[in-house]
Amino acid sequence: MLPIAFHPIYKHPLPAEHRFPMLKYELLPQQLLHEGTAENSDFFEPEIADLKYIFAVHEKEYVNHLLHLTLDSKSARKIGFPLSAELIERELRIANGTILGSEKSLQTGISFNIAGGTHHAYSNRGEAFCMLNDQAVGAQYLLDKKLASKILIVDLDVHQGNGTAEIFSNNAKVFTFSMHGKTNYPFKKETSDLDIALEDNTSDDLYLSILNETFPKLIENQKPDFIFYLAGVDILETDKLGKLSCTINGCRKRDEIVLSACKKMQIPLQVSMGGGYSPEIKTIIEAHANTYRTAKQIFG
Repeated sequence: MLPIAFHPIYKHPLPAEHRFPMLKYELLPQQLLHEGTAENSDFFEPEIADLKYIFAVHEKEYVNHLLHLTLDSKSARKIGFPLSAELIERELRIANGTILGSEKSLQTGISFNIAGGTHHAYSNRGEAFCMLNDQAVGAQYLLDKKLASKILIVDLDVHQGNGTAEIFSNNAKVFTFSMHGKTNYPFKKETSDLDIALEDNTSDDLYLSILNETFPKLIENQKPDFIFYLAGVDILETDKLGKLSCTINGCRKRDEIVLSACKKMQIPLQVSMGGGYSPEIKTIIEAHANTYRTAKQIFG
């Protein structure tokens, strides 16, 4: 079984000209069901997250501004979505999908969130389509519930996990690892516990070689008992916001490296999907679906 968090609210209506590919949240579950990678029983619908778990990571004043739609215009602009009550409900359900998924992973070895990977959300602000940092919320939840004692966050989205780095900058129980485009957004990077900044046009061979060299050693050194994996597919050469040159197959091999190591070391993990901005939606869906296909192959 592959537990997968999904709710219809994940596909939020946006203005027609908006660059965010919201349609993927509707199409990805359909594709997984159609091809038999997932069954209806794999999916679960998260409720709205209990605010105490959100407040454990995000400043109360900031969250209250979101809830009451009272963010100032500059802060709202940085987020990049028109704010609405439904959008905030969506964020709270996504965060809870990651919380619940992380609990399920303790039994099944792995879980997914069709959305999430909102790593640009800081403790006190949001930016770049991110308002509440779902994997940070999930990590703190596991620590507070004493379900994990050392957590590794593996962020392989093309953009640095700046919000995640800030949130856990003084928390020795969470090790943040971000491998991202050097010249890409955010242009002012935060400091993760380990940052690997890749040059523009980095292709499969170099990308996979660096990951193969880094990831097993990281597990060996940090000895995490839980891993959060942000599997952004904006590392693709076709991505409009990317700047790297990885292929769909290279992206799949990246997932294989992470998932195989977790399975081999028997470390449970939660996977959020993160970014993907290729011009053709079918490219985005194929790359995301590969993550699930790889998981089914490895975890059964």
